Amino acid sequence: MLKGKFDKSRLPSRHVTDGPARAPHRSYYYAMGLDQEQIDQPFVGVATCWNEAAPCNIALSRQAQAVKLGVMAGGGTPREFTTITVTDGIAMGHEGMRSSLASREAIADTVELTMRGHCYDAIVGLAGCDKSLPGMMMAMIRLNTPSVFLYGGSILPGKVPAGADVPADFASRDLTVQDMFEAVGRHQNGTLSDAALAILERVACPSAGACGGQFTANTMACVSEAIGLALFNSSGAPAPYESRDQYAQASGQAVMNLIEKNIRARDIVTRQSLENAARVVACTGGSTNAGLHLPAMAHEAGIDFFLEDVCEIFKDTPYFVDLKPGGQYVAKDLYDAGGLPVVMKELRKAGLIHEDCITASGRSVGEELDMIDREADGKIIHTIDNPISKSGGVVGLKGNLAPEGAIVKVAGMTGQEQMFQGPARVFECEEDAFAAVQARSYEEGEVIVIRNEGPAGGPGMREMLSTTAALSGQGMGKKVALITDGRFSGATRGFCVGHVGPEAALGGPIALVRDGDIITLNALSGELSVDVSDEDMAQRRAEWAGPRKTIYTSGAIWKFAKLVGPTYKGAVTHPGADEEGHVYMDL
Repeated sequence: MLKGKFDKSRLPSRHVTDGPARAPHRSYYYAMGLDQEQIDQPFVGVATCWNEAAPCNIALSRQAQAVKLGVMAGGGTPREFTTITVTDGIAMGHEGMRSSLASREAIADTVELTMRGHCYDAIVGLAGCDKSLPGMMMAMIRLNTPSVFLYGGSILPGKVPAGADVPADFASRDLTVQDMFEAVGRHQNGTLSDAALAILERVACPSAGACGGQFTANTMACVSEAIGLALFNSSGAPAPYESRDQYAQASGQAVMNLIEKNIRARDIVTRQSLENAARVVACTGGSTNAGLHLPAMAHEAGIDFFLEDVCEIFKDTPYFVDLKPGGQYVAKDLYDAGGLPVVMKELRKAGLIHEDCITASGRSVGEELDMIDREADGKIIHTIDNPISKSGGVVGLKGNLAPEGAIVKVAGMTGQEQMFQGPARVFECEEDAFAAVQARSYEEGEVIVIRNEGPAGGPGMREMLSTTAALSGQGMGKKVALITDGRFSGATRGFCVGHVGPEAALGGPIALVRDGDIITLNALSGELSVDVSDEDMAQRRAEWAGPRKTIYTSGAIWKFAKLVGPTYKGAVTHPGADEEGHVYMDL
């Protein structure tokens, strides 16, 4: 069937709309109010992570309606559906955080199954919170359909009301949820009153949208543009801005252009575009979680782009965008300064961007950047020849404590602060470490080790923001270091090393560390080592009792733990594009 500019005889939706045998299928579409013209058009899945769990996702349903208008204007028939999210800000600090990373896989899987089951021809995916962004993009790459990603937008910064009785440092700055986690630490050590805490929690998050700093959501939103799956500047406008509707409608129209030109997700996501994305993470001081999600996205395309590859890009990328948690500003400020396109223009000046990569607009990165007339403001976006620091805001580490690597965010840390050596204080799980921090039963100069929190052993690879924020709130963020085989929130600051691999449950060296072992962390040289000889380590391994038993012996988290692969490869749960026996679009 060939109608207009779309040859539906080559699209998946022909399997549910064309020919006499599909009369039962068409009867369902008539039941939903479609007419024959709409049934004859390409079907576009409009996938959202809308829910009422948190402000990150609450605006997505409204934005999806504007996407659908764009699809219709471009000659397509939109079919809206939703998937889950687990919002880290709500899941943080308790057993719920074990669901977080597993939700990335569930999002990718459920979007894939919905698209396959209904034979949709393309997808516009909307996401707002941490794991939902990579999960949605992973589904796009896995299916290899024409795809456009749209971020739901960031939250507006919080403000303390004039005259409110809170400490001056809170009253004088824009607030994010990071400040609330750190306020808990201040409250625990008696320097913040109950009344002040109550004021702060009511004003820190004043609107819909994802966390406002360069935490995981905004980091991956920047990735969506840099990698080419999102339209340029579409991620920047805060969630409450009505201009988001214009980006949403444009995204719907853009996907119809991709169908017409048969530009698919893997035409966009290449080794070069992944490198562009890693550059953007580094220069903005983005979340360490990008070191997990970029390899997972690459895996869906059959590209080997592991933690070490990501960190190599980080190493020689200047850090020049001053965003929280290491810096001063929030996502709204970056948008007001011209957004990610201005950042990428600065990278281009230093020859650090692959300009030939195709984007969701159908144009190349270079063509898109040629249309940007704004320049770095020197305050939020520094010029690349006058960066905040000459190497990236995120650094990879390796050594006898992390043979498969580890990652640390150093944005906002001076040279000397990027080196730390001290005796280990070992905890078998996050709860034990958090209790010790609450009780102040640790010493300045120690390296806190939290193990058994990896993807398989945790299970779930929890984030440690409650513990790290409590340390910062107690004024100890720069006086101790912390390492874990789990993860850190994008809002974490201080010398906090995550993704230590192999994880403890797999017998990695972190499982064998003992209290008092001297640990060396050096983000300048890329070292993470423990002063234990190979012979002593071998003896400890022989004495090791094996992985800690968990209470997760059935259900989704058990399934994730059984399937999940190593952290340095993205903690993925299936063989990926290298092993696939077909391409969905060509069935």
